[in-house]
Amino acid sequence: MPLERPAARPPSLRQVVSDFSGFHGANAVVAFTFAASGPVAIVLAIGTRGGLSPSEIASWLFSAFFVNGLISIAFCWLYRQPLVLLWSIPGSVLVGPALGHLTFREVIGAFLATGVLMLLLGFSGWVRRAMEAIPMPVVMGMVAGVFLRFGLDLVHAVHEHVWVAAPMIAVFLAVTAVPAFGRRLPPLIAAMAIGIVLIAVLGEFHPSAGGAGGLARPTFYAPVFSWAAMVELVVPLAVTVLVVQNGQGIAVLRAAGHQPPIDAITVACGAGSIVTACLGGVSTCLTGPVNAIISATEDKRRQYTAGMAVGVLACVFGLMSPAVARVMLGTPRAFIAALAGLAMLRVLQSAFAIAFRERDALGALVAFLVTVADVAIVGIGAPFWGLVLGAGVAALLERGGPTP
Repeated sequence: MPLERPAARPPSLRQVVSDFSGFHGANAVVAFTFAASGPVAIVLAIGTRGGLSPSEIASWLFSAFFVNGLISIAFCWLYRQPLVLLWSIPGSVLVGPALGHLTFREVIGAFLATGVLMLLLGFSGWVRRAMEAIPMPVVMGMVAGVFLRFGLDLVHAVHEHVWVAAPMIAVFLAVTAVPAFGRRLPPLIAAMAIGIVLIAVLGEFHPSAGGAGGLARPTFYAPVFSWAAMVELVVPLAVTVLVVQNGQGIAVLRAAGHQPPIDAITVACGAGSIVTACLGGVSTCLTGPVNAIISATEDKRRQYTAGMAVGVLACVFGLMSPAVARVMLGTPRAFIAALAGLAMLRVLQSAFAIAFRERDALGALVAFLVTVADVAIVGIGAPFWGLVLGAGVAALLERGGPTP
């Protein structure tokens, strides 16, 4: 099936420069800062918990930013829309439990298989059907179960290092409570800034001696394909990218007056996931929050320039990923846990809100409980069984309407 064609010819370099303004540049910086703070903290938390080395984490970050930055620049230019593709935060969270009983190369094999699946779905034109295959409340029930640990880690961070975590939470809440101020300084950025200041004042920054630094030296991994990894990760990752992440990004762009090319985006996510998998990175997706920030302007015809700027910043950040990983890993564990927890608060809130609506709420509850229990069955992790059992309960008991 042919993919969507751009509505107009791509702009020339002169046109891009003419369309770009300081407002779009500011939006790009804010959007990129969001992507490079909390989400990176989540990757670091998952990587360290899963036993990955600093070089493996650096390669993951390189693929997440540099490769996807190039894709974003190309798509924003080609379609003249803010189409920023980065990496799947929920997908990264799904990987966390898997690293406890699967090798990193087995997980990479699942990343690669997920990319192939999305590529085929994109070319087939069946993406809309795939997005509707599992009820959204059930998917979000599973997502809420996986994300819950980040909320709990936020509480534990306060107990572990109150003088760093508590002020971060206080500043986050204070900035959030004043919307006018929050529009100028995102709450997550304010929390990160106060955390950095406190770490410096308390002398809590301890970078590892001899750690990786300088420009990125990405590692190419030979994937290992195991049945357990395929069954546990491929379907949840594909559903998370296509339904949760891409669905959110597409909704944001449509609300801003754009017509995002769904099949082309799916193909780009599949191709990007294949490339990033070889470098140890999780699946590519259309990012909702970043595209929401850069599309916050009246002139939608020029918003694509902000997307291209985000792509350029992502490429630069990816090249510096070893230094970034070394600096972040030199901070207290409570700082990363608090930053990741704050970054996930709204996502966790949204997951609960969507999961426990009237329709399919029982299936969502089953998916949530099974996922939170974190019990692997026949070597397959709980998120997969949460989806299976939740969808089964929804199909059996809730197809006729809300459960009394």
